Amino acid sequence: MKSEAFNKTLVIAEKPSVAQDIVRALTPTAGKFDKHDEYFESDSYIVSSAVGHLLEIQAPEEFDVKRGKWSFAHLPVIPPHFDLKPVEKTKTRLNAVVRLAKRKDVTELINACDAGREGELIFRLIEQYAGGAKPLGKPVRRLWLQSMTPQAIRDGFAQLRSEKQMQGLADAARSRSEADWLVGINGTRAMTAFNSRDGGFFLTTVGRVQTPTLSVVVEREEQIRKFISRDYWEVHASFGAEAGEYPAKWFNPAHKRDVDDAEKRADRVWSQREAQAIADAVRGKAASVTEESKPTTQASPLLFDLTSLQREANGKFGFSAKTTLSIAQSLYERHKALTYPRTDSRALPEDYVPVVKQTFEMLAESGMKHLAPHAATALKGNYVKPSKRIFDNAKVSDHFAIIPTLQAPHGLSEAEQKLYDLVVRRFMAVFFPSAEYLVTTRITTVAPTLVAARTALPPEGAAPGLGRPGAAAAVGHSFKTEGKVLVRPGWLAIYGKEAAEEVADAKDGDKGQSLVPVKPGEMVRAETVEPRGLKTRPPARYSEATLLGAMEGAGKLVDDDELREAMQEKGLGTPATRAAIIEGLINEKYMLREGREMIPTAKAFQLMTLLRGLGVEELSKAELTGEWEYKLAQMEHGKLSRESFMAEIAAMTERMVKKAKEYDRDTIPGDYATLQAPCPNCGGVVKENYRRYTCTGKSGTGTDACGFSFGKTPAGRTFEVAEVEQFLRDRKIGPLEGFRSKAGWPFTAEMVLKFDEETKNFKLEFDFGDDKNAETGELVDFSGQTSLGPCPKCGSAVFEHGKSYVCEKSVPTAAQATPTCDFKSGQIILQQPVVREQMSKLLQSGKTDLLDKFVSMRTRRAFKAFLAWDKEAGKVNFEFAPSKFPPRKTAAKTAAPEAAAAKAAPAKTARKVAAKAPAKKAVTKSPAAKTPRKSAAKPGAGLTPSAALAAVIGAEPVARTQVIKKLWDYIKANGLQDAQNKRAINADAKLQPVFGKDQVTMFELAGIVGKHLS
Repeated sequence: MKSEAFNKTLVIAEKPSVAQDIVRALTPTAGKFDKHDEYFESDSYIVSSAVGHLLEIQAPEEFDVKRGKWSFAHLPVIPPHFDLKPVEKTKTRLNAVVRLAKRKDVTELINACDAGREGELIFRLIEQYAGGAKPLGKPVRRLWLQSMTPQAIRDGFAQLRSEKQMQGLADAARSRSEADWLVGINGTRAMTAFNSRDGGFFLTTVGRVQTPTLSVVVEREEQIRKFISRDYWEVHASFGAEAGEYPAKWFNPAHKRDVDDAEKRADRVWSQREAQAIADAVRGKAASVTEESKPTTQASPLLFDLTSLQREANGKFGFSAKTTLSIAQSLYERHKALTYPRTDSRALPEDYVPVVKQTFEMLAESGMKHLAPHAATALKGNYVKPSKRIFDNAKVSDHFAIIPTLQAPHGLSEAEQKLYDLVVRRFMAVFFPSAEYLVTTRITTVAPTLVAARTALPPEGAAPGLGRPGAAAAVGHSFKTEGKVLVRPGWLAIYGKEAAEEVADAKDGDKGQSLVPVKPGEMVRAETVEPRGLKTRPPARYSEATLLGAMEGAGKLVDDDELREAMQEKGLGTPATRAAIIEGLINEKYMLREGREMIPTAKAFQLMTLLRGLGVEELSKAELTGEWEYKLAQMEHGKLSRESFMAEIAAMTERMVKKAKEYDRDTIPGDYATLQAPCPNCGGVVKENYRRYTCTGKSGTGTDACGFSFGKTPAGRTFEVAEVEQFLRDRKIGPLEGFRSKAGWPFTAEMVLKFDEETKNFKLEFDFGDDKNAETGELVDFSGQTSLGPCPKCGSAVFEHGKSYVCEKSVPTAAQATPTCDFKSGQIILQQPVVREQMSKLLQSGKTDLLDKFVSMRTRRAFKAFLAWDKEAGKVNFEFAPSKFPPRKTAAKTAAPEAAAAKAAPAKTARKVAAKAPAKKAVTKSPAAKTPRKSAAKPGAGLTPSAALAAVIGAEPVARTQVIKKLWDYIKANGLQDAQNKRAINADAKLQPVFGKDQVTMFELAGIVGKHLS
């Protein structure tokens, strides 16, 4: 029960865990706290928390375009202010915090959200929303924490900052949020409007962070595509000394870096003749040896922040950034085993030395045999000491590095254990001594020999033809060997064999091997010498690990010193958002994830071409983020006003929209492909431009073009060049995913090139598998096909026919002119392609595997289901996987008959019966307890279908609305919508008796159904 005897201070933290830490720290000074559902309360404090962002900004109602928002007519959208919209999944928490803020006994608020820009924004939006139309009017002070120890929290409360002190940070936080909204909304709508000018709907998303990130990937792919591999040679030798042999590699001591050609290196030879000449000149010859050995040390890498953890987990385990964040979040929230993961800091607060020692003690006493001995070693050796490399308040902002907590975890999944081990090893390693090596560089020199000048090869870079015929030149050759021997493992001991292998992983003169000794002045002999032919390689594609690194270090790509400095600690995105940005680019089909490689799609190249062509390429450059960060930092320090920054953003937005709106040329200039496949109409050359693939005639100039062309982006999905090659060659392709209707809904379809008699040319068409041409009455020949399995209705063979799988007796054949069976199932059902293997499995075992790309016609949501033969209904139906969560226990008397019914019912019906069973409490409380209005168990509920309708939807009584839904499910599952007119439905053998004709419109359905219900 809440006490209102005193005025109280409401403390709002960013996360529940921080609220608990604050309560624990304040209890000794503020007295006991009572725990409530969403807050803690003492005599003087109420402590509650958000769960991250509880509110989003949105345009006010009068500026929010509902219809036609993808048109240039309504752009740019620059509202004079922003309204707030609750985040749907955290509404309950928001309402609870707002209620507390409005309490009459709450006279002051303390912003205890994370110490940074986003933490400031989270609190300010809550405060604004709580006030409604007018300000809340309660004073605010700021708790600024960089460490979560109890003493640090109490010190923070003793040094609260004023609202005025935080105004600059608050302005910067709001400005960043609103600027992102303006650029994202206007940019996306303007580029979508531009790309949809020729009809259709081509969603083209852009954003301040996502577009420069995509640009990095596209630029790398452009380098790979333009790369021309060159042949080169290396000369490898094995030299014999008294103690044994050692490997070495030829190099040119006079080599200097070529700024124009990065592929030129000291150990590369660019002709086979020259490489062979070196090998022949050296083989069997004596050589002198000089070497230099020096000890070196290698310190452990720094503690993990989120980005470095994501990169390491991607490299070691192949985890995506999203997966790593999800696992780390689970270890933080559920298992309490790791500290807060969404951090960009790799250091710890300076007062954390005692906490670290306690963590080592926990690890030493834990049952983790592979980690505990190392923790015990650290404690025994007193390794945990204050060090600026690890403990540095200046390097801690909102959060500190990711480290294990004092709680030893139990019951971790395999993936969770892998990630936990990764963090613990890095945590321990950073306190261990450096690894110590002895690095030896050995130069083996074959003495110069006299060779005829006419056969002697000039040194690299010299002009050929030195000397006169018959003259002699002295040529010597040098070979390098580098050895690296681990003297003391230090922190590498924590990684065991894995680290030892990394050190000893060198071959053929590279770093790593332990070298046989050579005595001072000893001459060695070149035993074997061979040239090896190699090829230069293009730069590697980005993996998720290297892309995260590129995002983090994007500031390095910025030329302007001030902007680069501003981005030094920010990069593109934040650790908390980078995974979502990468996933967003994949979801929008800008990138594909193939194995560990991130590959940009044709849609990504088209976007970059568009931005360059329109002259708004700043959207694709990291400089934009650098400029914003620079100005937001000025705003934080009171050197730039919020108003002037937002005016600049508005002007930039207007300029971007204006350039897209006023662009009047036919195409956008770019680097376009010439296809190998010929024009299907005239055999001419087909070339790509910004919007289309077009025949340019056999000359390739367009003067003799036949007029054949088709759009690159039918229904919002951009063709890849390889797909177009296949499409022109086979004149069909698919089924392909990722198309969007004019209303923006996704769909899956095949595409065909059909000859149009009217235009006397080929044109592109969608093929939805309606099979109108499959039922022409002509005899069908299945002799060239292999059966998929037996028909579940009559036992005859099932084959592919048109866009369906059909029983051989459901179509006219030479053996049986009149069909006697009606089994048929579509190759695409609710956007889910059903491949031959799955249909064969259904025919053989009665059910497919779990398929995950069905899309509901009613909700437009994707769902997973099995396709199964429903013997009672006589058709293929959906069957759903059992729920992970068991149904509640019901009263035995009530549940018994329903349980029997559920056992016999399909999975979908069974779940409904279980859900509708009245609870035990209701039965015991009153015999007259209400039963569900639409209980399937209630006899006589709904209307009885006629025999004809029952053959389609089943004979059980049913509500009128359910009849329409079942009919539509049947129509979609069997692909009965007309391909030309989607509002028309073609009747099959079952629907013919219901409709009374071959085709009806969707508007007739309700009237027809009424005649079949009683």
